Formats: sequence, structure tokens, C-alpha cells
Amino acid sequence: MQHPLSLLELNQLIQQALDTQLNPSYWVIAEIGELRDSPRGHAYLELVEKTDRQVLAKIRANIWSYTYRGISSRFSSITGQSLKAGMKVLAQVSVQFHEVYGLSLNIKDIDPNFTLGEKARKRQETIDRLTKEGLIHLNKQFILPQVPQRIAVISSANAAGFGDFINQVDHNREGFSIHWKLYQATLQGDQAATSMILAIEQVEMAHQVEPFDLLVIIRGGGAQLDLDCFDDYGLAKAIANTTLPVVTGIGHERDESIADMVAHTKMKTPTAVAEFILGGFREFEDLLEKHFSQLERNAAYHLQKEDRKMTQYDHLLKSLFLNQKNREQEKTNLLQYRIHSLTGQTIKLRSHQLENLEGMFKKGVQGLLQQQKSKMENLEKDLLRLDPATFFNKGYTRSEINGVPISNAYPKKGDTMMTYGTKKTIQSTINSINNHE
Repeated sequence: MQHPLSLLELNQLIQQALDTQLNPSYWVIAEIGELRDSPRGHAYLELVEKTDRQVLAKIRANIWSYTYRGISSRFSSITGQSLKAGMKVLAQVSVQFHEVYGLSLNIKDIDPNFTLGEKARKRQETIDRLTKEGLIHLNKQFILPQVPQRIAVISSANAAGFGDFINQVDHNREGFSIHWKLYQATLQGDQAATSMILAIEQVEMAHQVEPFDLLVIIRGGGAQLDLDCFDDYGLAKAIANTTLPVVTGIGHERDESIADMVAHTKMKTPTAVAEFILGGFREFEDLLEKHFSQLERNAAYHLQKEDRKMTQYDHLLKSLFLNQKNREQEKTNLLQYRIHSLTGQTIKLRSHQLENLEGMFKKGVQGLLQQQKSKMENLEKDLLRLDPATFFNKGYTRSEINGVPISNAYPKKGDTMMTYGTKKTIQSTINSINNHE
């Protein structure tokens, strides 16, 4: 039997499975079965899918107040009507699962153009295609540099958003130095997507020669139709496949363009992009200052600690030196007195002793020399007697097996034995061995 789970453990397992297996968000077509506004500004919905009058699917959903205000306002301005029950919508949702409240959807966006027809269908097809090809999150694989000092900027030199971005980057109050290079592109109209793709290719070629840290695509606000180029499949694919992390600041009225979706990081406006980049510099500078402050505090603490030790050692050494000096001075004075009093007597005594020693030394040296001479003669005789050549001259020989005297070796039949005489060395092979009791 499988080990049983508690209900909480099962729900947590479901939550983990959803978090790991599902994408961060999906675009979903559904009908609003029920819509309730809360006093706090949130919206609580029931989304359903029907065929005729039969309900095929149903799920709870919510829109948080800040998002709901933007969605509701934009939807009304584009479609001319408010969100209400019975309306079919295209919503961007993230799947959520709570251990107590169960499964629900968090609505991040509702595309009002879905109601207007073909445009929404094409946009969703583009998103689906990019998702299927694995391009939606491809650019997010890069690690965003905290202090990007070389930035490629795709924009129009005449765009107000570009001017705002450059002004904020070049004249930041901290004085950070950031090198940027503009790659000119058309940002609206039929040729906008092609123009931006070409600019991305130019950035890629320049990046191979002198690398950039970041690619920024900025425009600023504009009418919805002027910004439709940022939903182009070709542009989205080019952004996803670039070898640099991409940050967008397009200024869409809609929460998120497809270009935003495939970029590494999206910001609302060009000035928000500039602030995002400068924020990384500030965080890095704050971190450095924190480390420097900590280093200074540690250094000051250890310096003070060692300074106190040095002061203590200095006082101790001075005290010990003075005490030792006084003691040695007293000893010196006493010794001087003793030396003066004993010097005269000692000199006389030593003089008489030296005379006696001189006579004794002469006698002793003569006796010692005679004694050593006799020893040398005896040693010379012993050396001649013990010299191997003496034995060899008498007809003796020396035998070894592998450098070991035969008396210490363990010979066996077939061993090679070396025999050394006065003038000859004989190599022989042992054929038999006889033991003598």
C-alpha cells in the first residue's frame, strides 16, 4: 500500500507540480459567467466555456485592484463598453493553487481587441507560435549585468522617449558613466518591424567586435495602432534570439506587447528603463560602500586593539627594563668592588701558580709525547697486521654472493660467487654445498 498523504501534503504536491510544469502565464479565451466588484476595488470572476447551454469548463478568477483599474479603463476606451457577465474575453492569466482556497486564475490582462475581431486572433497565434518554438523565455536565460556600462539602444533619434532616456542616463545625479550607442530604427508604420530587426542585426555584428552589456529598445507612448509593430512575429523572434539581454521601454497602453514578453525585462517607459539601469548602479555602489564601511570598521577596531596592546607592552617593557637595569647596576658596583680587592691577591697567586705549572707542563709534555709515540708504533703494527692485503699475500681469499660475505650469506646451488685474491677476481657458479659440523 502506498504511504498515505495528509490533505495539506497532497495540496502542496499539486501546487509544486503546477509551479514547475506550467508557464508563468497563459492567454485564455473564456466567457465571464459572473463578475463581482469588491469594496477594495478587486474584481472576482467566474470564467466558463460553453457549447450551446452546456458548461464545458469553469474556474474562479480574480483581478487585483491596481490591475483591474487599468484593464477596465482601457477596455472601455477601446471597445466602448464595460466588462460584464456574458462577455467573451481574451485574458492573460497565471494559474494559482492555494492549499485552502484551491485552484484559481489571476488575471493579469484582458485584450479588448479580441472583441474587435481578427487582430486579437492573430496576436494570440503569434504568442502561441513563439511559445511552441520555445522563444517566449529564451532571452531570459541571460544573467542581467548589475552595472551595464556599454548599452546598445534601438530607437529613433527624434523620439521623445529616446531623449528622456539619454538625458536621464547622461545627467544622473550620481555621475555614473555609461557608454551608449544609438542604432536608428523606425518605430511605427509598416516598415517599423523590419527596421528594428535590421537594427538588432547591426547590434549583433558590432557586439562581436566590441561587446555590449545590454540591448535596450525604447520608444515612448503612442496610439495603439502605431505600436502594433511590437507584436510582429519576426521582431519578437529577433529579440528572443539575440545574444544580449534585452530591456524594453515601449510605453504601450496595453500592459504587455509581444516584444515585452520575449524580452529579458520589460519596463513601462524609457525613463523607467533608465531608472532601472541606474538603480543597478546604485545598488552596486551601496553594496561597495557597505563593504568599505565594514572594512573600515574592522580595520579601525583591530588597529585600536593592537594600539592598546602596543601601549601596554611599551609600559611593561619600560618597567621591566628599568628594574633590570637597576639590578644589574647594583651587581656591577658590587663586582667592581670585589674585583678591585681581589685583583692584587689573585695576580700574585696566579703568577706563582703559573711558574709551577710551567715546570709541570714541560715534564708532562715530554712524557705525553713519548707515550703517544709508543702508541703510534703499536697502531702501525696493528694496521699492518689487519690490512686485507696482508692476508691476501699469505694466500687467503675473500668470497661474496651478491656483495655479501659468504659467511653471512645463504648460498644455494646455482648462485654466482665472486672470489677476490691479491691480483685476481674469480667468478664461479655453486654446484654443491656441504655443511661441516
